[in-house]
Amino acid sequence: MSQAALPRIALVGNPNCGKTALFNLLTGSRQKVANYAGVTVERKEGWLTAPSGQRFAVLDLPGAYSLHAASLDEAVTRDLIRGFYPGEPAPDLLVCVVDATNLRLHLRFVLELRALGRPMLVALNMSDVARRRGIMIDVPTLQRELGVPVVETVAVRRDGAHALLKLLDAPPPPAPQAKAPVDEAALHAEVRRLLALAVRMPRRTAAIDDALDRWLLHPVLGLLALALVMFLVFQAVYAWATPMMDGIEAATRWVGDWVAGAMADGPLRSLLVDGVIAGTGGVVVFLPQILVLFLFILALEESGYLPRAAFLLDRGMAAAGLSGRSFIPLLSSFACAVPGIMSTRSIQDPRDRLATILVAPLMTCSARLPIYTLLIGAFVPRRAVGPFNQQGLVLFGLYLAGILSALAVAWTMKKWRRDQSEHPLLMELPSYRVPHPRDLLIGLWERAMIFLKRVGGIILALTILLWFLLSFPGAPAGATDPAINYSFAGRIGQAMTAVFAPIGFNWQICIALIPGLAAREVVVSSLATVYALSAASDDAAAQALAPVIQAQWPLATALSLLVWYIYAPQCLSTLVTIRRETHSWKQTGFAAGYLFALAYLASLLTYRITLVLGAGG
Repeated sequence: MSQAALPRIALVGNPNCGKTALFNLLTGSRQKVANYAGVTVERKEGWLTAPSGQRFAVLDLPGAYSLHAASLDEAVTRDLIRGFYPGEPAPDLLVCVVDATNLRLHLRFVLELRALGRPMLVALNMSDVARRRGIMIDVPTLQRELGVPVVETVAVRRDGAHALLKLLDAPPPPAPQAKAPVDEAALHAEVRRLLALAVRMPRRTAAIDDALDRWLLHPVLGLLALALVMFLVFQAVYAWATPMMDGIEAATRWVGDWVAGAMADGPLRSLLVDGVIAGTGGVVVFLPQILVLFLFILALEESGYLPRAAFLLDRGMAAAGLSGRSFIPLLSSFACAVPGIMSTRSIQDPRDRLATILVAPLMTCSARLPIYTLLIGAFVPRRAVGPFNQQGLVLFGLYLAGILSALAVAWTMKKWRRDQSEHPLLMELPSYRVPHPRDLLIGLWERAMIFLKRVGGIILALTILLWFLLSFPGAPAGATDPAINYSFAGRIGQAMTAVFAPIGFNWQICIALIPGLAAREVVVSSLATVYALSAASDDAAAQALAPVIQAQWPLATALSLLVWYIYAPQCLSTLVTIRRETHSWKQTGFAAGYLFALAYLASLLTYRITLVLGAGG
């Protein structure tokens, strides 16, 4: 049977219900990702073979809260389910994936789908988490009242879809009798009835939620608590990661010394020691800090606190021209602006969505962290300021500067808008829970692998390319300057100083900016390679990068570069994503232009003011 003729199963559900994790569990590597024709919405299709040998095509539909579409994602999902989307046949079976820990929100969508009268079944995902929290679900009763099959799944376990696969092997469930459309009040009343019959919530959990919310959702105390949490996160980034970073630095130096001692002098030794080891080691050393940051973000997400933070910030963000719906995309941008920009599809108002896309690059992504850490470690003393770490205070200030700048830019954009429509933030607040260590470890492992693959792939390739540009051509006979001055990269860097000298950047920094267009982390490895190759001796080449720049850069240059990376649009993947999401070269050019202008102006002011204050040396 051809793939086009296979029975089609569509996974559908609210965002963050574990639908995509279930899709990955069912299809594994047998999947492909593209875009639906004419839109930026992602299309995921895979194939699975049931225990009986029956093959199915599986679609992972975009997350939706309702069939009354309020976003592009929801419109695509609605049209696909009904068979109205051009070039896409209607699915033969709907698998509605719901979060078993939050049925109050998810059952409403189940009832909307049931009213269509199409063959469907319900997958109670995260059922293990629900049991751990003391949530008891009477599956037979829920199945009887809904009139469709209901099965439990755990998408993060290898055998977590076993019961679902057995159900797929059986004859497809008959389509429920189509029901007339009902109003919102009737839907909510039916959800309450189903919950009363089939779900028993632990009273202790509800009491704890209410007690915590009285403090954490307070308009003043809640904001103070949020500020304190974020402040402590950045303190921990330094306090917890330093021992591991010291160990990685020592290991990198040992490997470099061992390779240098085992090989004869020549281009190959230079490539390995000065290019691969110095460059890659200069980036890997920051992995502990990135993982500490992600540990807190994952813990806050698992605890149920992040939706409450969005609720707290909604009013302030609205005053700046954004909405509370912008919070999650902007928070995602602290990891990387690319998924943050893509997640703006859930924002209903087109102007709010565009404003969020344009300010997302101002969030301090994890790729900036190695640069910040290098410069702060070299130029900011490691000493206590009261109970706090001074380096952590500076890092917190850099993150805060990015956030405040994003709000200022969004407020400026708001003044240019003609449409000032309001869209109130409506969201279901999940119960508080203690994050499960296994879930945190899985999340950290995934992010560590993503980071190391970047190091092993694009960063390593760019480091080798940079080594070539820095090493060739060699110095001519009788030359008196260092050989690096005659290299391709040296000449490029010298030419770029005409533009960047006013903000204090030397030619070494200018060279590092170029590969940094592909990935900001490469700036650190590029600087390590540049200074290793320009060192006067092998001993100097073996030194860590921080003491080298501390000795050679004025403080004004270091501060200027720190400020530059609050704003710099040096990430081509981010600009490509803006182009894909907005379908506009004009908006992409505007984003690149205003970010570059902000970066240059802020660095210029920082550099000149520092010189005037006498702290340039």
